[in-house]
Amino acid sequence: QVQLVESGGGSVQAGGSLRLSCAASGYNYITAWFRQAPGKEREGVAAITRNGRTTYSDSAKGRFAISQDNAQSALYLQMTSLKPEDTAMYYCASAPHNVDPPLRANEYQYWGQGTQVTVSS
Repeated sequence: QVQLVESGGGSVQAGGSLRLSCAASGYNYITAWFRQAPGKEREGVAAITRNGRTTYSDSAKGRFAISQDNAQSALYLQMTSLKPEDTAMYYCASAPHNVDPPLRANEYQYWGQGTQVTVSS
């Protein structure tokens, strides 16, 4: 059984940084970060496969970095140059198979409970 538990969210001013963590158990081929702001659809932020292949959304490129530990038991999202529009609930998700395209939310089978990120201007 796969379990995902996020941590590291919080409140930060625009231009600041946060590092999200996701403790993962069980087998995962691909893990990813998604986010959902009030009144908006869930959107993919970044994904990483077991062999380290990464994918970023256009809004995350150049500002966010996804990484994992060698055992794929922890997933991270380093967020820099945060903007108010990054405010959302951030979710960790995983799948035991390849997902194509990597940020297609409905292809992920396992989800964490989410961690809130709030960026003030």
